[in-house]
Amino acid sequence: MTIKQLNNEEFKNFCQNFEPSSIFQTTYYAFTMNEHNGDALFVGLMDGNVLKAASLIIVQKINGFRYAFAPRGFLIDYNNFSLVETFTKLLKKFLGKKDIVAIKINPLIIKNIYNNNGEIINQNINYNNIFENLTKLGYYHLGYNNYFEALKPRFEAIVNLDLPYTKIFANIDKSFRTKIRKAERDGIKIFHGNKKNLEYLYLQTKNKYPRDLKYFEDLYDFFGTDKLIDFYYSKLDTTQYLKVTQQLYNKYEKLSKEINVKIIKSPVRNEKLLSKKIHIDNMFEQYKRQLVLATEYLKANPNGIILSSALIIKWKDEIYLIMDGMDNKYKHFSGKHLLLWKLMIRYSKLGFKKFNLGGISNITKPSKYNGLNEFKLNFNPKVIEYAGDFELITNRPLYFMYRNSKDISNMFKK
Repeated sequence: MTIKQLNNEEFKNFCQNFEPSSIFQTTYYAFTMNEHNGDALFVGLMDGNVLKAASLIIVQKINGFRYAFAPRGFLIDYNNFSLVETFTKLLKKFLGKKDIVAIKINPLIIKNIYNNNGEIINQNINYNNIFENLTKLGYYHLGYNNYFEALKPRFEAIVNLDLPYTKIFANIDKSFRTKIRKAERDGIKIFHGNKKNLEYLYLQTKNKYPRDLKYFEDLYDFFGTDKLIDFYYSKLDTTQYLKVTQQLYNKYEKLSKEINVKIIKSPVRNEKLLSKKIHIDNMFEQYKRQLVLATEYLKANPNGIILSSALIIKWKDEIYLIMDGMDNKYKHFSGKHLLLWKLMIRYSKLGFKKFNLGGISNITKPSKYNGLNEFKLNFNPKVIEYAGDFELITNRPLYFMYRNSKDISNMFKK
């Protein structure tokens, strides 16, 4: 067998027909990274004229050294030890000759699958054998990270779309269902955006995400060549919001007057009526304050307010939420809740089977990311735990020099 550098079409065809594969193992992602300090190439393991395995390799300069990444690992059957062994030996030689010091992989090797309560519902019975075989071949495991230190998230939350949409909705946490209904009632609408609208996403994520607007635009352009990417955003219709608020204000104003009359006419103190009055008066005060805000919103934003956004990539039967954002000033409107739910409905009806909400921290451990976890877990996903990062040295003399250079930061985030 031999290692061959593949052309775009050879790699694209192999990737499209290989299972499992990820958006991060595609030509579209490679072209995107070429625009962002990456030098992408495609390699394949040839058995005569038959392509047996392949990988996207992205090379970056770190402290003057060439370091390679294979996001989401190789397109190979990790259960086939002899194939992995052959590919590894030939790849080491191939990359070493290119003065690449090492390659880091984050393979789609599943360790465990959890429900949204953190209970293991499935385990990969082959995991230990795969792990031991990789370490025997020289792959150094970089540890079971619990947060987001890895090349790609070690835990992903994936919602099953292969159900009637009524069942998908019923599976969502009750409090989220209430927020979704209220968001729609308040006048929040979902729009299918375009490249020009990506600025919404950038403005909502620029303080927490290292990529710039151009990165989103490049993703949109390259995945868009085959119509594999969509952009959506939620928007508050301020006119409708004021109208709904006025109706609710009028409703509780009327109820408040009616219950006051009942209490006055009651010959004895009626605790049930008094309790009801307190509730109605509280709601009346709430909508009185909301009426003031709704009036101000309409005056300042007659064309509506952008609340949240989501960049979606479609790959095979899976939807990837590649990036999402929201305006924290208006988070109480639950625009992102409604946006994601509407996208789940849309893609479920289009025949997609999975909605990948992206990375979360370790579901079994409390952390500063509990808010992120809770938000995604309330959509009732399964949580996939992967093996994490491995590093394979490909040029030992240069690697020794690289390791003795100054400390580096992780320059390769999705």
